[in-house]
Amino acid sequence: MIFYPYELAPYVSETIWGGRRLIDEYGIVTEKANAAEGWMLSCHESGLCSIVNGELKGKTLREVYLEHPEICGKNAAKFDDFPILIKFIDARDDLSIQVHPTADYCEKTGRGQSKTECWYVLDTLPGACLILGFKEKIGSDEFRRLIEEGRLTDAVKKYDVKKGDFFFIESGTLHAICKGVLLAEVQESSNTTYRVFDYNRAGKDGKPRELHIDDAVAVTNCEPYSPSQYCKDKTESLFNCEKRVFAECPLFNVAQLKINGDYQGNAGENSFVSLLVLEGEGALKTGDAGVTLKKGASVFIPAGTGGYTVSGNLNILETTI
Repeated sequence: MIFYPYELAPYVSETIWGGRRLIDEYGIVTEKANAAEGWMLSCHESGLCSIVNGELKGKTLREVYLEHPEICGKNAAKFDDFPILIKFIDARDDLSIQVHPTADYCEKTGRGQSKTECWYVLDTLPGACLILGFKEKIGSDEFRRLIEEGRLTDAVKKYDVKKGDFFFIESGTLHAICKGVLLAEVQESSNTTYRVFDYNRAGKDGKPRELHIDDAVAVTNCEPYSPSQYCKDKTESLFNCEKRVFAECPLFNVAQLKINGDYQGNAGENSFVSLLVLEGEGALKTGDAGVTLKKGASVFIPAGTGGYTVSGNLNILETTI
């Protein structure tokens, strides 16, 4: 039986900038010193999720996907592999200023994987911000000169952020998550990052972390950030649920579900449903299968599973394709 809700255990990434809020507040289990990232839905070989319930317990989600690609649904036919990756990110310190490649650049160079992503801000500390794009349009030569002269931070645009903010970051957009930001990220299933500036920090080995200047200059859109055409921010009132649609794009659809009571959902033939619990507690039931929901839980409902019921008082990030 493959058509039941999979409760997922995440891959946990420890970094020099990561904090422990995912461990202390979201129930992420790890023996690592910190949990900078929890890969809550991942078939990427750099960090695999495993299934912890039902007949498939002990298997990685990727193992099941390779045996049964139909769990993704008909909309996945346009993708070469499992299409998305969902993370929690806890920035105790600033992340590097970076950029992800476009599909065209990956095809041209024959390496890497494009990465468009979006962020939902879970919490912030006072003064927290994000870096997105530039203050004004510049040329690629000036971009390189700013990097070489150590003046890049003078040209980037910083955005103050608060809980509940949403940002859509298309590939080619210069960006950084700054210290004090806790967020959920939905992205293409990619681990390709071109690091541009890392505040002259040393890595675990005591050496400066690698930069990727040539690639970054080649792919970066050197303009001010503007909201994507794929951002919707529309609210629908459903029975016992307020649904706020954040983004609808060819790669993924992202919405927030605020549930109070019993909510009826459906995992049809076209797409799986990913439910990431941001707050609250409750339960999910479909057929004879059930999963307890609590803050930090990640559940993957295969396409074709059909109707399901979520009960409780919950704030959930829902992702489909």
